[in-house]
Amino acid sequence: MIEDKLAQVFAEAGCQGSVAVLDIDGSGQVVLDGDELVVAASTFKIAVALELFCQGAEGELDLAERVRLAPSQATPGGQGFCIFEDEAEVSLRDLARMMVTISDNTATDVLIRRVSVPRIHARLAALGLDRIRLAGTIQEEFDAIGRDTGFAGWAEMTRAMREAGSPRDADRIWERALSTPSLRPGHITSATAGQMAALLRMIWRDEAGPAAACAAVRSVIGQQRLTRKIATGFGDEVRVAAKSGTVPGCVSNDAGVVHFPDGSRFAVAVFTRPTGPGPQTPQADSVIGTVARLCVEHLRRLGR
Repeated sequence: MIEDKLAQVFAEAGCQGSVAVLDIDGSGQVVLDGDELVVAASTFKIAVALELFCQGAEGELDLAERVRLAPSQATPGGQGFCIFEDEAEVSLRDLARMMVTISDNTATDVLIRRVSVPRIHARLAALGLDRIRLAGTIQEEFDAIGRDTGFAGWAEMTRAMREAGSPRDADRIWERALSTPSLRPGHITSATAGQMAALLRMIWRDEAGPAAACAAVRSVIGQQRLTRKIATGFGDEVRVAAKSGTVPGCVSNDAGVVHFPDGSRFAVAVFTRPTGPGPQTPQADSVIGTVARLCVEHLRRLGR
């Protein structure tokens, strides 16, 4: 059975995984542990983008509204506005683009505050997707991790890691963080592979909100170039629009849509995590593409 093969592939890569692949224009699906709640990492940003563009399409906000960002407002993330030295002004629409295309955490937190977590949850619940749950802003999540690790917050924890006597000492701090309640599903922003794939299927079918909003979400996801996880399983003739999510040592995820030249389309969510404590294995990223390909090939064979 395809599910047994998927479990074997995950095991050989040294990780555990859940996957859901749905035929967007048909009823075919492949699901392995699709109802398991896992740490979503940045894949949840798809839901934030949907709420923003829905509120824009419904006339509740102006997507061209300008937002001024100061360096002091930045949420850590390694790229994007958090490395700016000067103030920047950008529209809500382009904040969404930054959030999805380079996974900018500052942009994400601005948008979460603008559209609100309750509104995001309400829209998801109306779609039957009540297991995609945000715990708050990314900064709030980071600070909770820092406190659970024994520091005043994220800034103090990361400073301790930078000032550690050796790389191994810094790793020990992060390993402590990985074992805290704040990095467990249900405490941090979480989702299931099944519901994430279902959300993508609805967005691609214009069923997640106004058609203009769904089209806008599809556009920004299609512009994402920061990571290639699902895409590694397919050739250049196959177009992949996806949003990844990574927490080092915790999860490596990807969620997106695979488009074939013949018009067939598949919503894919693959979430992986290590089988035990320690750093994520390199195979955990590459296995996402392998699993996606196996599932899609299976559905395409059934459809012939």
